[in-house]
Amino acid sequence: MLLKTDSHGIVGLSDSELLQILLGNRAVAKHDIAEYGSLHALAVREEREFYLAERINTRQAKVLAALFEIARRLMERHIPERLKINEPEAIFQHFHPRLVHLKTEHFYVLALNSSNILQRCIKISEGILNATLVHPREVFAELILERAAFGILMHNHPSGEVKPSVEDESITRRLVEVGKLMNIPILDHVIIGVNQFYSFREAGLIE
Repeated sequence: MLLKTDSHGIVGLSDSELLQILLGNRAVAKHDIAEYGSLHALAVREEREFYLAERINTRQAKVLAALFEIARRLMERHIPERLKINEPEAIFQHFHPRLVHLKTEHFYVLALNSSNILQRCIKISEGILNATLVHPREVFAELILERAAFGILMHNHPSGEVKPSVEDESITRRLVEVGKLMNIPILDHVIIGVNQFYSFREAGLIE
């Protein structure tokens, strides 16, 4: 049965009603929202959990997995026009919603122009952060392609804690030194956790 929308259209539907449209099953939709509490809580579940749930068939599991993957990709690729970055708080406010749900570490470099306007957010690696995954060649090749004046490093900590590891500090020092040689200064490295962030510049680790 199709849902009737009010004067606000699809925007006026509840989370469970939106899921009902996708899954075609009101009982399943209401159960999922009741179990997880919200769409956001459902979205952060591992993909395999959808396939293991007895109440969801294979087609419904594929729909859910595809839906949340599309949402993640849209969030990663969207950059508002002329986002100016003068403080790490601006980075946290903009990127926290799209990084907080990730189960593994994702390392990015932000390409900025001479006015500190964000040109592009580029993912460099995914997985346990180490020097092999985050090589200066990959970072600065992207900054050069963007004709960036400055770069800012950013990655998430799935644990929610933001204290930098020894590896975090080592990678940061290495990239800052290469940035000086390449004349593309690295202005900061921001670690994003759950409702908090860590700035290497604010901590005095980047001049």
